[in-house]
Amino acid sequence: MAVLAVFVGLAGGLGAVGFRYLILLFQSISYGADGNLLDLAQATPWYLRVWVPAAGGLVVGPLVYFFAREAKGHGVPEVMEAVALRSGIIRKRIVLIKSMASAICIGTGGSVGREGPIVQIGSAIGSTIGQFLKVSGDRIRTLVGCGAAAGIAATFNAPIAGSMFALEVVLGDFGLATFSPIVISSVVATAVSRHFLGDVPAFIVPPYELVSAWEFPVYVILGLFCALVAVSFTTVLYRLEDFFDDIKFPEYLKAALGGLILGFMGLAFPHILGVGYGGIDLSLAQELSWWLMFVLVLCKILATSITIGSGGSGGIFAPSLFMGAMAGGFFGMIVHKLFPAMTASPGAYSIVGMGAVVSGTTHGPLSAILILFEMTGDYKIILPLMIACIVGSLASGQLLEDSIYTLKLARRGINIRGGKEVNVLKAMPVKDVMNPEAETISESISLREFSKKISKSKYNSFPIVNKDGNLTGILSFLDYRDAVFDENLKDLIVAKDLATPDVVTVSIDDNLYSALEKITLKDFSILPVVSPDNPLELLGVLTRRDIIGAYNKAVIKKSVLNE
Repeated sequence: MAVLAVFVGLAGGLGAVGFRYLILLFQSISYGADGNLLDLAQATPWYLRVWVPAAGGLVVGPLVYFFAREAKGHGVPEVMEAVALRSGIIRKRIVLIKSMASAICIGTGGSVGREGPIVQIGSAIGSTIGQFLKVSGDRIRTLVGCGAAAGIAATFNAPIAGSMFALEVVLGDFGLATFSPIVISSVVATAVSRHFLGDVPAFIVPPYELVSAWEFPVYVILGLFCALVAVSFTTVLYRLEDFFDDIKFPEYLKAALGGLILGFMGLAFPHILGVGYGGIDLSLAQELSWWLMFVLVLCKILATSITIGSGGSGGIFAPSLFMGAMAGGFFGMIVHKLFPAMTASPGAYSIVGMGAVVSGTTHGPLSAILILFEMTGDYKIILPLMIACIVGSLASGQLLEDSIYTLKLARRGINIRGGKEVNVLKAMPVKDVMNPEAETISESISLREFSKKISKSKYNSFPIVNKDGNLTGILSFLDYRDAVFDENLKDLIVAKDLATPDVVTVSIDDNLYSALEKITLKDFSILPVVSPDNPLELLGVLTRRDIIGAYNKAVIKKSVLNE
């Protein structure tokens, strides 16, 4: 695993460097030069500033829709889902499609970050290597974590933060067997990044010193304020995603519509275009007014939500940093004006705000603290950074249970925190476990004939079907237990008279977790399995014993393979 971690680190580091150059290539094509996108956008004619993001969406939409749907959005939830439900298996094509889609989106001004795509690209590289060598599921998951760590480390020149992000956010596993390969990959990827991009911090930090111990409560308040920003961003992102999903418009053209809206927003506020590092530098240098920074927080929330919600491809990490820098700068200017003798410069609050918003959106305070520490290279900021990040994470967790990553999975019915048992069941579809040879009972069968049939059956509940074979009810033991022993009724009553017409069914496309929830709802013994297109078409039955048996086999198989 140590040797494989080296190769994943090399591939992940080269992938991160290549991705950054790919973004610059599309930026040069779109705006005529590479460099600071904020300066380029301000020098671009207004009509191009509107149409370039729309043109980017026009390319990205079909690319994602027709070749790799999981390349849509910020990418990290898809990696977490692969780790939790598919033993780390990620399709190989993601490396190419995600690279192209995100590079075009960012290069044309899409209001997203490059960190999420690099995590997904690095994870796909690790998964591909594991699949090629046919290693066990747990080792593929570790290699996915190695790829994620390599991507973050190479992007931010931050090997410790890259390792922590993979362990805390992606894998949720701090075991030594997982920790060691991830650290190796992170270090190797950082060395590759420094060779090509140099060993410089991502941001130039203004001079900072802790003026007074009374400043610590101020940073607590900043953490609370940033938690509100983080929760607002998460909420608006998924509401706009739902909004675009509901629009009656070709799916592959929605990204172009989002790009057009973003272009018009960029006319007034070009700071929101692209990853936003130019705007962050201005905030740290205290070159923006307090009201503009407050407005840019709101605009960036909308811009990123529109870009991702409409079908664009890119991360939420850089937008979170941008929002944090603006929120912290706005907050710092206010408190510094009120208490000039006991507070640091507004630029310091911008740095702390960046970490606090990232911590609030990802619910990963350790990763946020280390990333900001390594990005700035300034240890003096660590105490207020720790306070604000922890407060931001705790407060946002109280306001919204899920992080910006896990909420996307929760909306699909996937609970990452639900434990491996839940995820094992959610990974198995009903169609692989059900019994297609269902013992059915005709509506018109008499109670006497029915009693003869049940004496030879292994079931005590039966689906009732009409003459066309359609499901019309369920006949359980509770329905017939009294009548079946009454000789006077055996020739007078037919199955339809006793059956329950309101049938709880499960679709062939459902997973075993949802089936288990239904079967335990009222202690059913069987569940009829029906077609998703026709709820009356009976395809088989599923029993509690089938579910438990399939689960036991999956757990045993997993244990054997992992050994």
